[in-house]
Amino acid sequence: MPETDKLKILEALKSIKDPDLGRDIVSLGFVKDVKLCGGAAAVTIELTTPACPVKDQMREEAKQAILALDGIEEVNVEMTARVRPSSSERQGLLSGVKNIVPVASGKGGVGKSTVSANLAVALAQTGAQVGLMDADVYGPSIPTMMGISEKPVSGPNQQIMPITQYDLKIISMGFFLPQEKAVIWRGPMLDKMITQFLGGVQWGVLDYLIIDLPPGTGDIQLSLCQKVPLTGAVIVSTPQDVALNVAEKAISMFDQLNTPVLGIVENMSHYICSNCGHRDEVFGTGGAREVSGRRQLPFLGEIPLSTKIRVYSDSGKPVVLAEPESEDAKAFIKVAENTAAQISIRNMSQDLEQDIKVSF
Repeated sequence: MPETDKLKILEALKSIKDPDLGRDIVSLGFVKDVKLCGGAAAVTIELTTPACPVKDQMREEAKQAILALDGIEEVNVEMTARVRPSSSERQGLLSGVKNIVPVASGKGGVGKSTVSANLAVALAQTGAQVGLMDADVYGPSIPTMMGISEKPVSGPNQQIMPITQYDLKIISMGFFLPQEKAVIWRGPMLDKMITQFLGGVQWGVLDYLIIDLPPGTGDIQLSLCQKVPLTGAVIVSTPQDVALNVAEKAISMFDQLNTPVLGIVENMSHYICSNCGHRDEVFGTGGAREVSGRRQLPFLGEIPLSTKIRVYSDSGKPVVLAEPESEDAKAFIKVAENTAAQISIRNMSQDLEQDIKVSF
């Protein structure tokens, strides 16, 4: 293909901007392949996450931009994705994991594990390689939510092989304890457990590792932040003041530990009556969005208080899988898309800053 023809196509594609990064897809390096045979053009666009919510829109915009050129009668636009890693170089623990995302809450009972499970499943459904670590040693609920009863086995180098379920690699202290047994550990034992889950599990290559933390600001959170570079944390809260006040303490903890906060999720935001459709704001609403604005943090989405979410979690199949077209599932999918977008923004911004430094 003549170079001038390729340049015309690239120039046309410069009209398409990534809404999160605010730059055109050509300067961002998203256009990976351009082919032209007669009046037929073929283009490959590589996004920063398969969870991009505007993927279809971007494909159509690219198609129309190229069709507007003289002599072009047919266009095929292939959309691919490659998740960028956070810029920190990981050696040793989790060296094959591109992004580590803890899901935290200031207090218990806000649905943090439910958000973690559905977030991980929603990301995996886009085609990303995802792991789910249940670090809530005091109340490990991920095995129940994911419908897992088997025990992990040892693999190469005596590492633990995570359980694979719903296209996720999963590990939890709940796999190793009788259901009725309580964990009564001091700090050193908790630190040892975190080290084992990070370095003693065969995670392999992952785009995202979602970590379900215990509530609060204790030893496990501190150990995690000290042992591996985290891409950023997701904070879960319900709308009422008592939960939001404690959630802000979790945000402050991550600030003190130099860990970015990707955004806030408002869980149990409202309840829709299944009989009459009346909306009831049981715990109030909008509180997490207000905190996001005040703290200048992204608001990742709101999840309803729903019987279906609870029933499917108890049955071992998250609602994102059980009823993917339901409004409940769509709420979690939106949170996953927004979380992936914030990860991409952070990682691409760091890459662009590094490129600028190198150029000087």
